[in-house]
Amino acid sequence: MMSERQEERSLGELFSELARQTSTLVRQEVELAKTEMTQKATNVGKDVGVIGVGGAIAYAGLLGIMAGLILVLGQLIPLWLSALIVGVVFAGIGYIMIQRGISGLKHTSLTPTETIETLKEDKEWVKQQTK
Repeated sequence: MMSERQEERSLGELFSELARQTSTLVRQEVELAKTEMTQKATNVGKDVGVIGVGGAIAYAGLLGIMAGLILVLGQLIPLWLSALIVGVVFAGIGYIMIQRGISGLKHTSLTPTETIETLKEDKEWVKQQTK
């Protein structure tokens, strides 16, 4: 009976071990959250970069194409009307590109979903340890 008691750990030892394990678990969860948020921020940064580059290229091309189209249409209709038509068409194209980029950003969730799931699992683990 005496050896049986020596093998059993005291309540204080059990709580101490639980506290150490919980502390380690929390540190690991914080690291997971950092990693997950860094990855999501990188993806958002890429989408923003695509929007910026797309906008710059579209603008440069727009200027050259608009000038050419205005001059060609100017042969058939007044130059002012030619400029207006070309401007509206290219503004529409630019709008579509910007909306596509914004849509990509909206579909990127910044919530650390993996971390939330593991925290739920950790909560259950702690409950099981304290039973």
